[in-house]
Amino acid sequence: MAEITLLHNPRCSTSRHAKEALEEAGVDVEVVEYLKSPLDEVELRRLLTQLEDPASDLVRRDSYFAEQGLSDEDVRSHGQIVEVLVDHPRLMQRPVLIRGDRAIIGRPKERVAEFIG
Repeated sequence: MAEITLLHNPRCSTSRHAKEALEEAGVDVEVVEYLKSPLDEVELRRLLTQLEDPASDLVRRDSYFAEQGLSDEDVRSHGQIVEVLVDHPRLMQRPVLIRGDRAIIGRPKERVAEFIG
């Protein structure tokens, strides 16, 4: 089993940075491209219990978020966050690093080194 799981989007420079930092540190990493293999409801609920960041931070607030007619009111509870991310996996913030029972959003980039350390 890998030491760290990286929920990764290869098109994102911050996510690519996290992957490179993990590789350079020699960490055994499992890379999950969450757009190709989206997390299901159970996996998302587990992730929310592990996440050290505010749960609603897991949802990106970009133009796609607005195009879907979503607002902060739609991502207040864990149930709402799970529903939004099951329906719209591309709205998941990236990268996400998971180690044991801890998870963080790897933004800003400096957080990755702290988590690895």
